[in-house]
Parts: sequence; structure tokens; C-alpha cells
Amino acid sequence: MSDYEEEPHFESEGDDGASMTYPVPASSIRKNGHLVIKGRPCKVVDIKTKTGKHGDKNHHFVGIDIFNLIKKLEDTVPSFDNIDVPRVNRNDYQLINIEDGFIDAFNEGKDLFVSVISAMGEEQIISVKDAPRGY
Repeated sequence: MSDYEEEPHFESEGDDGASMTYPVPASSIRKNGHLVIKGRPCKVVDIKTKTGKHGDKNHHFVGIDIFNLIKKLEDTVPSFDNIDVPRVNRNDYQLINIEDGFIDAFNEGKDLFVSVISAMGEEQIISVKDAPRGY
């Protein structure tokens, strides 16, 4: 290597190179688990297994988008195929400040914790709780 060539350098963004999804066999997906349907992270609310005329099994999944709890998505996948499962994380944080006053209890001086769900590059507050006494 000459003096002007450098080793390649890659910056980490805190995820240690982890993928936002990982593949699992469609047959291993269970109700109340998670999967990706049409590019969206979903919670599985229904699974039906159908056998085709040649004996092959297909799984019909119904899921609800975890960030838009109204949006229902469906997909049918052969049982031997892999399907993507999102890496879903839930973290609790103490609320220190908030802009625009969206949480009235915080504006009233209460100590609060927020639960944040994250998956596939999105984050959303899913609940707000009073801090434990003496916190």
C-alpha cells in the first residue's frame, strides 16, 4: 500500500451493523408476533394455513401496522419461504421536556415516563405513565 492510499473507514450509527429485519421461515410466525407486510412492520392478528391442490401449504397472514393501529395488511406466503421479521424495540424514558405542550400532565408539573416503540427506522410514543413515587 502506498502512502496516499488509506484503509476504508466506515462510521457506525449506533446499531452495530444490525439489519432492521431478519428472515425466518413463514411456518414459524405465530399470532401476536411481528412480520413485515408490504414494507410495513406489523403485529400478527390472524394466520390461516391453506393446503393447495398439489399438497403445498400457504400461510395467509393478517397484520396491523404497529405505527398506524388502524391499517390492516394481508399477505399469503408459501410455508417453505422465508419472511422478514422487523427488529422491534420498546424503551421507557423519563420525560424531561416537550415542545408544543402535547401532554397536559407534564404541563401540570407531573413526572412522567413515555414508552417508545421503534422498528425499521421509525419511532413512536405508545404510552405515557406517571413516574413511580419517590423517583
